Amino acid sequence: MTAAVFTLARDRPQAEALAAALGVPTFALDLHRFPDGEIALTLGGAAEVALLHLPLDRPNDKLVALALAAEALRRTGTRRIVLVAPYLCYMRQDVAFTPGQAVSQKAIGRLIAGLVDRVVTVDAHLHRTHEIGLVFPGIAAENLAAGPAVAAALAADRLDPATVVVGPDVESEPLVAALAARLGLAHAVGRKTRRGDRSVEIAFADPAVLAGRPALVIDDVVSSGGTLVTVAEALRAAGATRVDAVVTHALYPPETAARFAAAGIGRIRSTTSVPHPSNAVSLVPLLAEALRAEIGEEATS
Repeated sequence: MTAAVFTLARDRPQAEALAAALGVPTFALDLHRFPDGEIALTLGGAAEVALLHLPLDRPNDKLVALALAAEALRRTGTRRIVLVAPYLCYMRQDVAFTPGQAVSQKAIGRLIAGLVDRVVTVDAHLHRTHEIGLVFPGIAAENLAAGPAVAAALAADRLDPATVVVGPDVESEPLVAALAARLGLAHAVGRKTRRGDRSVEIAFADPAVLAGRPALVIDDVVSSGGTLVTVAEALRAAGATRVDAVVTHALYPPETAARFAAAGIGRIRSTTSVPHPSNAVSLVPLLAEALRAEIGEEATS
């Protein structure tokens, strides 16, 4: 069976790199926006197995594009659609916090499950939902870990052995502990108290562990940047000599970098889950490995 990667223009560089790793062509998903805001989509090619490389940052337009692409692909002969979404949107709300509130994870999960046959994502922002398959009823789903790719990139940098790997809260401890173990470094996590969407407080149980040592903050998602700024300020107050950061999903606008610098953050690196000026850790090998076997199986069916 023929296979191809399909993508939007903004995401094309990483999609082409993935297609090259898999040895398949890349086709465009061409969008046209009408004056009233509606979107029209045209496929740039055809394939029996469609790998939709569609990071779901800026999600509202992209979810509509996903629905339109799935319709066009099915109608033109595609037998299998795999959504390759290195960043997966609307996962943060998995319960209703107030009466009548929508649970976005359930709504979007069911929407996507009705459009594609499989979802491949990376470090999905899950809290109380512990299995990615529960988000997408009736289809296959994989939540890949970016940790090994991040660890390999950091190891190549030959970090100062005194560096402490830091997580902003207890939820980050498994990720932080695993990465620190891979690098042979100490680690610490903060206690985070959230005051609102853009306001948090962070404290460390033993600030003395951080004094006189470089700190490397690890976080899965940075959107407004408030948590990263707060943890950097807490680390500086504890006596950290340098604060750098690595994030899986860099959703913050590039101009936020000035705010990070003002908070004493040096270098910020992100994975290529979404296009961003901070991209430094490629996820292409990880994604290609997850997709290669399926393409091979489909090709021989």
